[in-house]
Amino acid sequence: MLTASSGTATNHQPRNRAAQDVLRDRLLAELQEKDPGTALTHLQEATTKRPSLAKHCASIARALGRAAVQKYGAAHRAQAYSRPVCDTSFASGVAAAQ
Repeated sequence: MLTASSGTATNHQPRNRAAQDVLRDRLLAELQEKDPGTALTHLQEATTKRPSLAKHCASIARALGRAAVQKYGAAHRAQAYSRPVCDTSFASGVAAAQ
């Protein structure tokens, strides 16, 4: 027999989050603490160490680009941190955030 819980519902993060989601969240936090260049360098290192993450590189780099514009305001300031990681995905994230 099933019984209803009398406790309140809570939002729990899934224990088994996808590696790319964990990486994206870690790099977004790093961007806030340091700078986009550091986060992009670590993105490149992560995709080199774990090639399975390479297919997510572009979407993570775009997210970093959008976050850089939120942090630094003007797109030209955010664009200054661009690195040759995942082609032009960081730049397209910067452009999309304008």
